[in-house]
Amino acid sequence: MDKLVEFGRRTWFLVKVLSGYEERRIRTYRLQLQRQLEQAQAKKAALRKLPEQIILSEVRQMVEQMQALNQQLEETEAAIEEYFKPIDKGAELLMSMQLEKEEKHAKEMVKVMRENAMLHREMAQKKFEANRSDIGHPASEKESVLPNQEQSN
Repeated sequence: MDKLVEFGRRTWFLVKVLSGYEERRIRTYRLQLQRQLEQAQAKKAALRKLPEQIILSEVRQMVEQMQALNQQLEETEAAIEEYFKPIDKGAELLMSMQLEKEEKHAKEMVKVMRENAMLHREMAQKKFEANRSDIGHPASEKESVLPNQEQSN
């Protein structure tokens, strides 16, 4: 009986082969295996790209955070500048007033120095004229030399 079943199987297989059914079945099985292999390779490639994608997403996230931080810093800087504007204006006004006072004081000093220089010139001129007039009088020459020596000391 086993021989008869085995003979039936072989016969049925030969009928399938001769009719092309088995060939089509083998071809579809091979195509199915090829598709599964391609899908497995695609999954493998996706898994390889996954770390790259994770890294890229983290980098994008960091860049966005840095841009947000830069914008926040700029806003803070603008707020600080706005806050200190009145203080800066007050300081500028005080500095200009102080500079005006210093310029006025410097002008007064120059004026006083000129007046002192004029007084010294007048005194020197008077002494010179007095010495000229004393040249004709030898006795008074000694008296004029003494005041000059006292001034140099």
